[in-house]
Order: sequence, then C-alpha cells, then structure tokens
Amino acid sequence: MKTLFLIIGAPGSGKTTDAEIVSKNNPEVVTHYSTGDMLRAEASSGSEIGEIIKKRIDNGELVPVEIAAQTIIKAINNAKTPIVIIDGYPRSMEQLLALDSFLNEQDSIVLKKVIEVVVSQEVAKERVLGRARGADDDEKVFAHRMKVYLEPLDEIQKFYEEKKLLVKINGERTIEEVVADMEKVIINE
Repeated sequence: MKTLFLIIGAPGSGKTTDAEIVSKNNPEVVTHYSTGDMLRAEASSGSEIGEIIKKRIDNGELVPVEIAAQTIIKAINNAKTPIVIIDGYPRSMEQLLALDSFLNEQDSIVLKKVIEVVVSQEVAKERVLGRARGADDDEKVFAHRMKVYLEPLDEIQKFYEEKKLLVKINGERTIEEVVADMEKVIINE
C-alpha cells in the first residue's frame, strides 16, 4: 500500500525544493518525484514522447494528460517507500479527473493530502526569473505558465476541499519553516 501526497503551487513556489528536503530528511519512508523533472528528463531523452513533451514545455503548455498520467503512475509503482510525494500535479481538471479515476479503480495507492504551497505572483515571478533554468524561465513564458496554473486552480482547490484533502501552506517563509509544516502533514498524517 502506497500513501500518496500531491504538492501543488505556482511556478517558483518552492514546492519541488521543499518536497526534496522532506524526502531527504525521511529517506526510509518517503520518495519524492517532481512532475516537471520527470517530464524534463523524458524530454531530453530524445524519445518520440520526449519530443512531444519538450515542445509543450518550451512553450509553457501542459503535457498531454495520458503522457503525464503514465509517467506519474509508473513512478508511484516503482517507489521503494510507503510514502510517495508528487509535486506539480495535477495542473488541470483533466489531469485531476484522470488521476482521481485511476485512484478509484485500484486499492494499492491512497491519496492522503494535497498540499498547496501558496505564494504571491510577485514572489513566484522573482524566483523563476532569478533561477533561469531553461527556455521556460523567461518573462513571457512565465506569464503564460502562471496563467495556465491559475486558470483551473479554483476548481482544483474546490474539488480537494470537498474531499477534505487540501492543506495550504504559506510558501513565502523560510525553507525550514515551509518544510517543517510539510513534514507535519506528510510524516504525522
């Protein structure tokens, strides 16, 4: 039985860094996967699917639902620990409903909580443009990525709030404070 935690947040919210630290602090029980890192790795692999992913990422667009879902389910099933953290997913209602449908059809993975790392658009923009990791980190692409993130956010929040799964954490504090709050939810759940 795997216990799943999803971490959502704006580009630059710190969700990946925070989740990595939680995993490093608890390696015997927690495996962390970043949806973005998994998809970027596939994009750089040169595979046919990788080419589709690369084109979408470079334009700040969402990766097709089936490709993202396959990548995530494979990662969860391959995890060696009982707790799995996936950050950066879901980013659309279509992704949410695909994952929800999959989780309802099986009993080996239980979604415990969806943690939203909340930051203002200004803080997110400063962080993303300050890191300049690749083609997806310029101002125009950031604005598009933020729009893509925000458009379905109310619906995603409402869906998980109704299931009593959504937990919001203030991501504008120190990394240590954010990680401590995240660990309280994940490890003490």
